[in-house]
Amino acid sequence: MVLLPKPALEQFSLMRNIKPTTFFSGIPLIDLSNPDSKHLLVKACEEFGFFKVVNHGVPLEFILKLESEAVKFFSLPLSEKEKAGPPNPFGYGNKSIGQNGDVGWVEYLLLTANQESISQRLSSVFGDNPEKFRRALNDYISAVKKMSCEILEMMADGLKIQNRNVLSKLLKDEQSDSVFRLNHYPPCPEIQALKDHDMIGFGEHTDPQIISVLRSNNTSGLQISLNDGSWLSVPPDLSSFFINVGDSLQVHI
Repeated sequence: MVLLPKPALEQFSLMRNIKPTTFFSGIPLIDLSNPDSKHLLVKACEEFGFFKVVNHGVPLEFILKLESEAVKFFSLPLSEKEKAGPPNPFGYGNKSIGQNGDVGWVEYLLLTANQESISQRLSSVFGDNPEKFRRALNDYISAVKKMSCEILEMMADGLKIQNRNVLSKLLKDEQSDSVFRLNHYPPCPEIQALKDHDMIGFGEHTDPQIISVLRSNNTSGLQISLNDGSWLSVPPDLSSFFINVGDSLQVHI
């Protein structure tokens, strides 16, 4: 982590804490083991654009192994992590988000969901021994891809699209432009001294994709905006996934 001088903090967005965080309990819950969930899934897409997935088939072992390897990566000295950067757009990034000048109190590792690309990036950091991290990434990404394809096909069924793999085949394609992103939001000592403020790690935005698959550890921070413009905090859940409907799906539906 790089500690910035206080004047440099002015480029980051702050959020005033007016009241304790209240978690939203009304997030739609989709059980992928229930064949009838496709109707609930479509309703969740239409009314919320966001839902929680359980019984998703991604082994907890894969989730915990990747989290462990990610913690090790982000704990490396900055000079070591920067060997996997700068992001163009893939690679390690720190504070700068994307190519439009946006900034956030976040560091990240952005990769294509392609095994060869992953190996190249990790080799730049770990030399000849990236195997443990690479294996954790590949196991996790393969399992999450399988779950995502199931969700996309359930969406197609629920929307009565005759060819149910019309969306999932985009993800299965070897030339798929799907990406994988690990975000780390380090503590900010200067802001921690301001008891009534929080730092914005990744600011207000919509996702351009068909769907985004999100998972966090037991740290809160994710918020969603409802149709009335209100912002609600999403309770963290170590073993579940959250699905956000992206702009591409919203436009086509």
